[in-house]
Amino acid sequence: MNFHLNRKNERAHQQVLTPWEAYQKESAANQKQSAAGRQKKRIGDKLPKFKHQRNRKLVQKMTILLTSFILVILVMVYFLLPLSHVEKISVMGNQVLSKNQVIHYTGIKRGASIYTVQGSTAAIADRAEKRTPRIERLTVRVVHFNQVEIKLKEYATAGYAEVGNHYVEVLEDGTISTKRINQPQAGAPVYNGFKSTKTLRSMIKQYAQLPSDVKSSISDIRFDPTQTDKTRVHVFMNDGNEVYATIPTFAKKMAYYPSIANKMKANGVVNLEVGAYSYPFK
Repeated sequence: MNFHLNRKNERAHQQVLTPWEAYQKESAANQKQSAAGRQKKRIGDKLPKFKHQRNRKLVQKMTILLTSFILVILVMVYFLLPLSHVEKISVMGNQVLSKNQVIHYTGIKRGASIYTVQGSTAAIADRAEKRTPRIERLTVRVVHFNQVEIKLKEYATAGYAEVGNHYVEVLEDGTISTKRINQPQAGAPVYNGFKSTKTLRSMIKQYAQLPSDVKSSISDIRFDPTQTDKTRVHVFMNDGNEVYATIPTFAKKMAYYPSIANKMKANGVVNLEVGAYSYPFK
């Protein structure tokens, strides 16, 4: 009996707390409840962020895929349109070669993909220059999206060399054509007596340095060496005068021909071998 009373008194004593103990117990309970609330709040805050990030990545992937698909479609459509093919070819600077000849040498064709031209302009120019010695320089460029512009500079005709009973054209860079011509065209001299190709080319290069008015005044250039001058040439002018000169100094001295000819009272000979003087025909 006493034992039960003591146990009851002990439990009653344990249930009665001091004000300080009660405060501590309440504070601990509040802290525990607050921590649980914060944890729930943090988890609850993160869930919408995760969803937002996941949706944003999904939208980005879809945008990239859709954009790539549209670009592929546009490229395919573009290559089917006439805008991606050569529509027009223009040629500028040609004097002797025809437009069709220049286009043929470049290998460019209407209707071809414009990108076969755009990415190969240097190779096209090099190919054209190798196909004919007439072209000194050629450039190719694409204009107005699908039009090709070709500009070139030709080597001028330096005259015609007499070979047996026919002639061959010679260019100002010294190139000698293999194509036979029955009758030389007017406006360029005829070269006679040049048995050495090297000597002929030296003469042509001298001729190429002359002013255009002097070039057009020459009718024939004949190789006419002597014992004392192995490179002498005999030149027949369109105005009726004749000139003796030497190949190494031909260009330099022939530049003075117009002023010498103007002072002559009658047709005659202009000697430019040593010095420069003239005398009438005997």
